[in-house]
Amino acid sequence: MTVQPLQQVQEVSAVVTVENPEASGRFVICCEHASNAFPAPWGELGLTPAQMGAHIAWDPGALGLARALAQLLDAPLVHAGVSRLIYDLNRPPQSRGAMAEQSEVHSIPGNIGLAANERRARTEAVYLPFHAALRALLARRAVAGPLPVLVTVHSFTPVWLGRPRAVEFGIIHDADPRLARAVLAAAPTGLYARLNEPYSAADEVTHTLALHATPMGLPSVMLELRSDLIADAEAQRNVADRLAPSLRAALAAAESEA
Repeated sequence: MTVQPLQQVQEVSAVVTVENPEASGRFVICCEHASNAFPAPWGELGLTPAQMGAHIAWDPGALGLARALAQLLDAPLVHAGVSRLIYDLNRPPQSRGAMAEQSEVHSIPGNIGLAANERRARTEAVYLPFHAALRALLARRAVAGPLPVLVTVHSFTPVWLGRPRAVEFGIIHDADPRLARAVLAAAPTGLYARLNEPYSAADEVTHTLALHATPMGLPSVMLELRSDLIADAEAQRNVADRLAPSLRAALAAAESEA
């Protein structure tokens, strides 16, 4: 079954879309690596079609999973409209990874030797509007109460630099670990889950949480699903069906602890 876009869609710009902004649930879903689009003025960055379709350019399956979760949780969804190789929205502007010259074993020709004005232009065109849209959504919901819960959705490769990854579900936190620990405790049976694997905040992967959730004191968590488990629409829906109850239970547990 194909997961359709949510009914209410507010396209803020070509680089960010907000779906179902008036949803009534507590959760706000964010997918920073949703797209492998390479639009003008940036173009293909010197990459081959195979590279543009590979994990280096986006998180395969993440948008479908994020949409399914948003539907099940009655949540807004904020997602990117360009490849993370143009700008990785989960990295701050000063990070070398924001416009990476190399990803895994792949050189990114169009990112090599970018001048400061070129980096600034991409930051203004991609990073600033995306995070402004997310910040505005969270602020509007926070003032109305209760506090929103930020969940970012990603996927990771089954094999990294030739090494298979056993973990299937990574649960990552920024400064506040409570929701992540509760998600781990409530993880669906049969899904091999680990805390802060295959990445952690030390790998610069919690920028979105650190930028939006931590300063506002919002419950937050980053979800990483192994991409072979969410390779098509049916798999994405099946995983979402299993994760949505876990997220609800985890939020209740984390707030009880607080």
